[in-house]
Amino acid sequence: MKAPPDIDPATAQSADVVHWLTNGTRDERFIDNIFAEMCVRLQQSGIPLKRATLHVLIQHPQWLGARILWSDGMRGAEIARVDHDVRERSEYIGSPGNEIHDGAAEVRENLERDPSQGRQHAVYDEMRAQGLTDYVAWPIYHTLGKRHFVTFATDRPGGFEPAHLDALQRLLPVLALVSEIRIKNRLARTLLETYVGSHAGELILAGATRRGSGTTVRAAIMICDLRDFTKISDNWPRDDVIDLLNDYFDAVSEPIARHGGEILKFMGDGLLAIFPLSQPQACANLLHAVSEARQAMTALNDRNGGNGRAPLNYGVGVHVGDVMYGNIGSRARLDFTVIGPAVNMASRLETLTKQVGKPVLLSRDFADLVKNEFELERVGEYPVRGFAEPIELFAYPG
Repeated sequence: MKAPPDIDPATAQSADVVHWLTNGTRDERFIDNIFAEMCVRLQQSGIPLKRATLHVLIQHPQWLGARILWSDGMRGAEIARVDHDVRERSEYIGSPGNEIHDGAAEVRENLERDPSQGRQHAVYDEMRAQGLTDYVAWPIYHTLGKRHFVTFATDRPGGFEPAHLDALQRLLPVLALVSEIRIKNRLARTLLETYVGSHAGELILAGATRRGSGTTVRAAIMICDLRDFTKISDNWPRDDVIDLLNDYFDAVSEPIARHGGEILKFMGDGLLAIFPLSQPQACANLLHAVSEARQAMTALNDRNGGNGRAPLNYGVGVHVGDVMYGNIGSRARLDFTVIGPAVNMASRLETLTKQVGKPVLLSRDFADLVKNEFELERVGEYPVRGFAEPIELFAYPG
């Protein structure tokens, strides 16, 4: 009778980690939590793991990717965002990530040997300083040719044994599947937040995708438009126009988001934002955002003036009322936005800023809600296209 084959305990127990990754992570939404628990389970299986990282590329307007770091003693993992220009920095050039993204199937470094005999990069010096003895990095393959990578390091004298490496490599296909699902879920959420806003994105993810579906929301509505943009776009180089628009939208949008507003649409050189009245102090928050946007535009014009550019001017129309908030469009192409007379009024007020000569115009309905907190200037009554009676207008100089 033949004796059973020798099976390394770490390899056998790592099969339990594979099983857990496959079957035990279904209810966990975040890959950083899964990664941290996976590392703890690997330690418990007998693999002398001291440090591990997962590096993923993401589609985000501000970041190229993210690094998830776990080290011995941590219950969770740390997430650090990676800027788009990282590949031009010394921290990336010559790094394991650089090698993996250039096509390497494995990066292995013996950290116990003379540093002059190994790879030269600050990351290896940092790991030696932490007492680590061995390091390995492997690519993680997602669909459509996407390559991410994972790293493992130990402080065991002599480094990883072959059985440890075999056990870790057995995890890679399952880790790839598990991580891709979470990353794509996060990507879907990020793209929706980027293009339609956080609140609308949550509603869409929750299933609000049917044409005509929506709800009535009472909100303060703000429409902002850049002046003389047609002249600028006709006379400026294309790239300068794009940079100008981005700087202008940064100046106006960041205060809106900071004060609880939601930008629903960029319309050429304009934007539409709402501050739902379900939020405490929504109307006051809108005016605080306008004040900060004005300060940011002043700073932007000072910078542009140093380059010989004319100052940018803008108009803001503000109203309050009920709006229909939901899906509008064709059968195959929808827009999640707000419509209704209140939106039309805000748009007309923005147009009137040119005639009145005031950059920020408020309707009487909105002014009544903030007049005890803010100094407003009564401008008078003006006819508004599409509305039967003249509308009493107020300017906000703050």
